[in-house]
Formats: sequence, structure tokens, C-alpha cells
Amino acid sequence: MDRYLDVRVEVAAALATGRPVVALETTVFAHGLPHPSNLEAARAMEKAVREEGAVPATIGLLRGRAVVGLTPDEIEELAVGLHVAKVSVRDIAPLIASRMPGATTVAGTAALARAASISVVATGGIGGVHRGGEASLDVSADLQELAEAAIAVVCAGAKSVLDLERTLETLETLGVPVIGFGTDEFPAFYSADSGLPLEHRADTPREVATVLEVQRALKRRQGVLVVQPPPPEAAIPLAEVEKWVATALEEAARSGTSGKRLTPYLLDSVKRSSGGRSLATNLALLESNARLAARVARELL
Repeated sequence: MDRYLDVRVEVAAALATGRPVVALETTVFAHGLPHPSNLEAARAMEKAVREEGAVPATIGLLRGRAVVGLTPDEIEELAVGLHVAKVSVRDIAPLIASRMPGATTVAGTAALARAASISVVATGGIGGVHRGGEASLDVSADLQELAEAAIAVVCAGAKSVLDLERTLETLETLGVPVIGFGTDEFPAFYSADSGLPLEHRADTPREVATVLEVQRALKRRQGVLVVQPPPPEAAIPLAEVEKWVATALEEAARSGTSGKRLTPYLLDSVKRSSGGRSLATNLALLESNARLAARVARELL
């Protein structure tokens, strides 16, 4: 496996000595955020993980290998590169074989984190069922990977440009526990409230860690999705976000944007419609999720 999976020294040493490690995705830096905000977010997430006593393991593909624990220069290489692929689970092997650089989605990050024996992933929002997905069948591989990777993914719910109700229903069908951290409602990424109640809640990182430990003890293959609202000072009312999303969907339909390009297109449209407010919220929740993920990782020891 070492031929294709490069677990860097700091991460490998932490895993070998039982120190907490948090995996971080790179698609959000390469495809989800504009420059230089993408690099600011990458630095802020890694800093937050370290401040909470864990080791960050940012993951991406470079020069024919999956790298777990990218250096700052390597993160910048992926964040500003012109031909950086978006890497979901199906893409990992072909892109490594072709030696193309790639930034991993939540699904790609979770798969490689599992290969490296990392138990916790932090991200902004997961992918899910797209609006109109009942007809297009456009459903993110993030959901299937959560059903197969016994890890904890910490996020602010699913991206609000998606069909949140169908996404939550699909997670239930796949047997993925969704734990609201300090909330009884599924967050709507930019917004704290979605109107969708959750069955399970945790109020401490220890409670979250216990859920994952029980999953493993019972040999359940599913991971655990941990959702927390964006920081209160950064959250945006859902009604405002829905107006921006409606505009984004109209623009995407007119331009014929679909597939892997759709979510980044929609998020960029929302950023423009919001006058940058959505970007500020995105940056705040990324850092907040990284902190919570590190606290959960500490409790797993």
C-alpha cells in the first residue's frame, strides 16, 4: 500500500503513539472557495485542530500518490492549480495511476482516511441528494461512503443548495446515525435551522465518541455523521439563503451546468447573491467543525 499511500511522518507518528488525528478534505480549498480565502481556510482549519490538541492530516493526490498530511506548500499547489481534479471515491485509483493532482471530496477523504486508520474527518458540509435528484439521480457518493466507512464526519449538515429532506432520508435508509451536536435539528449549512428534526443528539465530544465506539463494538460498517450549526454570529436566516439558492438553480439550468461542476457553481452563485456573506459563514463553520472534530478525536483515545 505504501507505493500509493503516503502517510507523512507527523501523522504516522501520531497514529503509532495513539495521538488524535483529524483528516481534512481538499476539494473545499481547490474547488469550493475563491483565492485567497481558500488558503486562509486551510490554515485556519489546521490551526484549529492543533489548538485542540490533535494532528491535522490534510489529504490529496500528488505525483501518483495519495498523500495524508499535505505540507502547506502542497496544499497551496492544489488550491491554486489550474488542472486539479475533484476526487471522489471512484476517481482515486484512476487519478493515482495517471499521476494527476487531485483534491479529495468528503467521500474521497473518508476513504483515504480509513485506509490510513484515521477515525475522524472534518469538513464544511457533506454532499447529498441534489434538488430534483428524484429525476436526475444526482446523489453524492459522500452518502454511500458514510454507509461503508466506520468513521466520524463532522460538518454543518449538507450544503444548503441540496435537497436536505431527501438527503436526511437517504442517510436513514443507509443506516447512518446522524447526531446533532448541541442541536435537535439538522443544520442547513449556512443556517442553523432547516425545519428537519433529528432523532439523536449529543452535547459533549465524549458522547459523540461513544456512539462511534458502540458502532465499532457491534461491528456496524456505517460511520457517524456529526452535525453542528454554524457559529451563531455567522449564521444566516434560511429564508434569505433560499432566495439565493433559487437564483443559483435558475442560473445553473440556463448554463447547462451539471455533474461535478454543479455544486461549486451553485455555491459561487450564492456567494455573489449574498454579497460575500455566505463566504464568511463558510469560513467560520469550517474552523468550528475542525475544532469539534479534534475534540471528538481526543475522546476516542
